[in-house]
Amino acid sequence: SLVKVSDDARELVERRARGACEYCLFPQVASVLPHQIDHIIGRQHRGSDDVNNLCLCCIRCNLKKGPNIASVDPQTGLVVGLYHPRRHSWREHFVIVANGLINGLTPEGRATVELLEMNDEDRVRLRAQLMRRGQYP
Repeated sequence: SLVKVSDDARELVERRARGACEYCLFPQVASVLPHQIDHIIGRQHRGSDDVNNLCLCCIRCNLKKGPNIASVDPQTGLVVGLYHPRRHSWREHFVIVANGLINGLTPEGRATVELLEMNDEDRVRLRAQLMRRGQYP
């Protein structure tokens, strides 16, 4: 969900994220639209406005994630929690392949890749271009 935060909180979240989406790692500098501050656990699921529940999120990941906190692992068909940027290590849950694909390594990673449509054709093509230029991840 779209979050209104203080300038200080936004600065902290952006700095902590190193200016990249905390889900797909897309850099803010390569994005036409500004990255958004997202509730990792939405307010409707009792998520707080504390900076530990906020992350920097590109608009594409934010629109796909919405208030979801879980989804289906496409490999097992089981419902699992989504990747949580404050609690999980990105590299334990995802890997970026040379062609720009992001592969989920765990049930949480696979469910997150699927729900956020991280491997949408346009997103993969853009990531691959940035990778060739040394601008991603």
